[in-house]
Amino acid sequence: MIETRTLTVGEHAFTVDLAGPESGPPVLLLHGFPETRHMWRAQLEALGAQGFRAAAPDQRGYSAGARPAGTEAYDTANLIADALGLMHALGADRFDLVGHDWGGQIAWLIAAGHTERVRSLSVFSRPHPAAFARAMAEDKAQAERSRHHRAFREADAVARMRAANLKPLREAVLSQGVPPDSAEIYMSTLMEPGGIEGAMSWYRATGIAAADTPAVSVSTLYVWGEADATVGRRAAELTADYVTGPYRFETLPEAGHFLVDQFPARISALIAEHLAARP
Repeated sequence: MIETRTLTVGEHAFTVDLAGPESGPPVLLLHGFPETRHMWRAQLEALGAQGFRAAAPDQRGYSAGARPAGTEAYDTANLIADALGLMHALGADRFDLVGHDWGGQIAWLIAAGHTERVRSLSVFSRPHPAAFARAMAEDKAQAERSRHHRAFREADAVARMRAANLKPLREAVLSQGVPPDSAEIYMSTLMEPGGIEGAMSWYRATGIAAADTPAVSVSTLYVWGEADATVGRRAAELTADYVTGPYRFETLPEAGHFLVDQFPARISALIAEHLAARP
């Protein structure tokens, strides 16, 4: 049911998995770090079977044809433009939006800044940017959970990760419930020329000020795993303060940060329920 195509946006070529009828309501699924489009395979199949036109791209730094040199190329505005450009290439003026981790961050920003393009929003793990920034400032435990953000900005971070063949990162995702075969796909992509450099640039580039991100007015589903090692309860619960439209907050008691990889059937069901309930 899944087909893989290359879509061009500007000067970059993105690898995209697609499922469902071309005439179906479009859904864009954005992966996080260190994952790839592979994380959404179960959701693509489920959405396609339900008649949606689902698209999951390897984003900038992950697609072999979209790995520009230089940290500034990974500015948040460029990442947002990539996502919107991909949906324009698919002929989708409006679409349902799904994101996890960094893909969730971009999804929140698109929903906040481009409301006219988004029918509904579903985010996994990553809180609303302003809620996350607030928790980082108010909750010492959240700052400690997010210490990898600082580590990834260190000058020799990329060199150290390549020298270690990504072993610490591989062990980290496995410890959070990512299946070994999926972890190997993610690590193999990052080990390609320019892969880890591009993915790490998401942490290093200039971004839209998180604390200033407006509230989201579209129908929103936010799902957080209670065993998440990087996002604490405070940040997750604060997200409700930054959604003015219909809002559903779900917690998964046994889920870690990579809950989509851990519980694909449950995540597919939650997305389907949300899409069926949206205005």
